[in-house]
Amino acid sequence: MLRWSGAIARQMRQHEISLQGKSSGSRETDALTLADLTVQELLVSALRDGDPLFRRCRLEAEEQTGDIAAFDPDSPVTIAIDPIDGTKQFRDRTGNGYAVMVHVRTVETVVGSLVYLPESGPRGEWVQVFDGVVRCGPDDLSRPATEVLASLPPIRAADRRRSRHVYLIGFQRHDRARAELVTRAGLVGVPPDDMPGSIYPLLARGEFAGSLIHSPNVYDFPVSLHIVRALGGDAVWVHNGEPVHFRRTWLDERADMLRLPDIVACAVEEDVRRTLVELARDWSRVRYETT
Repeated sequence: MLRWSGAIARQMRQHEISLQGKSSGSRETDALTLADLTVQELLVSALRDGDPLFRRCRLEAEEQTGDIAAFDPDSPVTIAIDPIDGTKQFRDRTGNGYAVMVHVRTVETVVGSLVYLPESGPRGEWVQVFDGVVRCGPDDLSRPATEVLASLPPIRAADRRRSRHVYLIGFQRHDRARAELVTRAGLVGVPPDDMPGSIYPLLARGEFAGSLIHSPNVYDFPVSLHIVRALGGDAVWVHNGEPVHFRRTWLDERADMLRLPDIVACAVEEDVRRTLVELARDWSRVRYETT
């Protein structure tokens, strides 16, 4: 399902497919293309018409398309979709780090994540987290996708690289300034415009230590949380250091998406997470400042 969706996104990217529709003021958040809507329609339809178990779950999707009403809004289990993560990079053709994403979670944590990057490497790349195991590696289009995923070697925390790079996003016009403060604290802050690719394989392989995000959305960030927890780390709210959960969200009407409240520090290594918490503890918890 994700492999087919990625193939469609790759083909659509060759055409002018930009759309209007979001006005949060963030270039990353407001980027919207016909590919987002098309891929989401395909993913929602595949889930609806696949195993009946899927329709017993709640469905959260970043865009307003597809037969979302076919799913149970009161289910304790949520399937979440981000049809094109990294839409700005996808639309502007500034890199190949965009991804098609699906994850499954409860109110406490994420239980399954799957990310497909159609143009990462010569044939695409996978990131999967399931049953406490993280896998990351290239696709092989000559083999069934499930077979490829099963053949990818698990990433073990003890063998993973140790990086000081931290991805920052969500601070609006202050992203770069906040990244510089992270660098002064002894890490390496990286704002969205400087990201070398998608955070998910970079985080899984250890090329990035983690992320610091203001009010992350519930469609893509949970995969980062899942990766770090599977590798022994955690994601916490910086104002109190408590582990992130999904019992409380808010609707960002500017971007038309659900978000977690406040600022979240996410990292495998405890010292990185502690540095981020100490640094950002007193930063504003309001996403859209009036000044």
